[in-house]
This record gives sequence, C-alpha cells and structure tokens, in this order.
Amino acid sequence: MNLLVIGKGGREHALVWKLKQSRRVENVFCAPGNAGTGVDGINVPIDYTVNDFDRLIHFAKKEEIYLTIVGPEDPLAAGIVDAFQKAGLRVFGPSKAAARIEGSKVFAKNLMRNADVPTAEFKIFDHPDPAKYWVESREYPVVVKADGLAAGKAVIVCKNNEDARKAVERIMIRDEFGQKAGRQIVIEKRLDGEELSVLALVSGRAILPLPPTQDHKAVFDGDQGPNTGGMGAYCPAPKGTPELMAKIEEEVFVPVVHAMKRGRFPFKGLLYGGIMLTSQGPRVLEFNARFGDPETQPLLMRLKSDLLDLLDAVVDEKLSEIGESAVVWDPRPSVCVVICSGGYPGKYDVGKVIMGLDEAAKVPDVKVFHAGTKLEGGRVVTDGGRVLGVTALGDTLAAAKKSAYEAVSKIKFPGMHFRTDIGDRALKPSI
Repeated sequence: MNLLVIGKGGREHALVWKLKQSRRVENVFCAPGNAGTGVDGINVPIDYTVNDFDRLIHFAKKEEIYLTIVGPEDPLAAGIVDAFQKAGLRVFGPSKAAARIEGSKVFAKNLMRNADVPTAEFKIFDHPDPAKYWVESREYPVVVKADGLAAGKAVIVCKNNEDARKAVERIMIRDEFGQKAGRQIVIEKRLDGEELSVLALVSGRAILPLPPTQDHKAVFDGDQGPNTGGMGAYCPAPKGTPELMAKIEEEVFVPVVHAMKRGRFPFKGLLYGGIMLTSQGPRVLEFNARFGDPETQPLLMRLKSDLLDLLDAVVDEKLSEIGESAVVWDPRPSVCVVICSGGYPGKYDVGKVIMGLDEAAKVPDVKVFHAGTKLEGGRVVTDGGRVLGVTALGDTLAAAKKSAYEAVSKIKFPGMHFRTDIGDRALKPSI
C-alpha cells in the first residue's frame, strides 16, 4: 500500500524511513520532503505551508494513499485532518479543535487548569501595558510565551523583570514572532528542574505512552543561549523511571485526554507533554499535538515493532487493544545530535554544500536524518536552520553518544554548528 507523510523536517524523514520498513508498505511519499526523504521515499512537490490542502487531497486520491501522516504543527492547527476526513481519506493526527492544545498556549493553560493538571502558575494578557505592570510586581523569574505557533521559538525564559519586559515588547509590540501569534501572551512562573519529553499515542480515551526522551532546547552547550526547535535528544531518558512515567500518565495524560473527550474535541494522534521535573513533582510546560522533533529520531531508531500497525490502531480506535508490552523496543539507547546552519535560531544562510554524508552513514548503527536540506544540481545543500539529525544506537548511552559525534565529525558545511553535550545530563547527573 501507499502512504503519504506531510512535512519536510527531520521528524518526517524518520517517519518515512521507519514506515518504509513495514511489510505492508510499497511506497512512502513525502510532501514536500527533503534530500533524505527523497532517498528513503518519494518526494512530492506540494508545499503544506500554504495550506494547499486541496492539492494534497487530490494527490492522496490519485495515488490511492492508504494513510496520510501529518508531521508539523502548522497544518494540524489549520485543520488539515478535518479536510482529509471530509474528503473520505484516512489520516493520522488530531482535528483542528483538538490541535488547539498546541496551537494556542492560552487554550492549553486553561484546559490544564480546568482538568486539574499540574502546571506553573500563570496569567493571560491581551495588551502589553498590563503585562509589563504585572511582571514588575513579581518577585520570581517568569517565562513569557506567545499564544500562537512560532516554531518553538516564542517561549522566552527570563532571568529578571527587565528580561520579562523586553520579552513582552518583542512578542506584543515588535511582533517578532508574527502578529497573529502575539495577540495574546501567557506569563508563567519559571520552573526549575530537568525537562522530560513524554510522547503518547492517544485515541479517544486510550493512551499508549512511548519511552521517555530528553530534548535540548537551548542553542549552546550547558543549556545556554536562546531556545530553538531542539538541538538534540536521547532515548530513553533515565530520569523517566517506570514509577515517574506511571505518575505522569495518571496526573497529566489521563485528566487532559478525558477533559478533551468530555469537551467534544477528543484527541486522536500523538500527544506530547513537555514535563519539568521539579522538587514538587512533575509539572507540564506545554503540550504538542504531534511527534516531537528531534525526539522522534531516537525514538524510531529504537522501535522494532511495525509503526504502521500502531498508527492504524489510533486511526481505527483500536489502541486499547494494544498493551505497552506488545510494542517491541531495541534495548540499546539512542542519541540524536542536530547540526544547524550558522546563525540559527536567528537569521541564517541557505544553499551551503554539505560534504561527508556518505562517510557519516558508514559509521555502524548510525542514521543521518535530513531536515533542512534539498538537492541542487545533484548536490545536497542546506535549506533550513536545523539541517541534519545524526542519530546513533549504542550498547550504552555513552557509546551511542560517541558514535553520533563520530558521524558528526565527518560532516562539513560552512557555518555549521551543533551542541557537544547531548546526553551529558544522563551521563553526568551532577551537571
């Protein structure tokens, strides 16, 4: 059968690569894809960013696509799942109403409050002046978040009140993250601790948690510098003990999934909770309505079961028939190191020729997932901020990290940069 993956990042390359391994799959198309998805699948030159759902639907019908998997958040928030379902097509992902859990920080925080899900204290503002006045009255550091989608970059962690005032101005006055995204903001108490990414397949009331991962959001080593879409991840994260994962499922996923069902916007797809492990217990930082990037890369490197079977169970509302023990994982840990363009997460150049990809691919148990790449004149060039996700398996986390960075060392392009400490939190708990 034929499948269609929508998107062009590292997450989509990982999905294409894993789905192509299914015994039931003939072709995996990717729209619009990147240089990597064009090797492991078949690229389709239809750009989802213009919300051109009609062209995608026409393609899905013409190629008799069995299932479409939506990768990025933007088309989900714009209602692509509703459009595909209206056209009678099978699609993996939440409805527009359910995708608000990621598309609107205001919606998500109010949902958490109503469902009694543990999260940081917060206040919502639709004008910069009262927001700045409120910030001045706080005696604790805050985080300022734009309400709408901004590729994971409109979350500003502030050290003091002056930082917070500037963050309000950047989002609400200067519209740095887009006019629509900054119409409202959430200001919340900054939480301290380690962050855990907990992803779960969800269908109605059924919840199937996946192994815990840890993302590295800040651009520089030691969690310094501005937030990015993610500079690397590893799986499983040792902090996610079975006891903690059971607690997160019971206190976070069950109440929010049931609240969405009661509210008549049930969630069906992949629900991702960004969890801060505080001294008071786990607290939700945010929810995402799709597979994480770069968490998907190390997760799928470890998955031995047929991914299509799991996605089918969600779409067909048969997820409750699959127990966690039925999903088989490689016992070896996995590390993903993201290589970025110079200047990312700020302004960056594209079109830089990437060298050494074949040499990197020869490192045992390594897969180089493409993100911001494209083919130009037969050569692979950069085409985004996050360019590659070099992902490795190893008998230990240290071994996986060593293999990943060995492969990274073989790749070259002008201005490239990456963090050198992916996984160190687990390797050196004192950090």
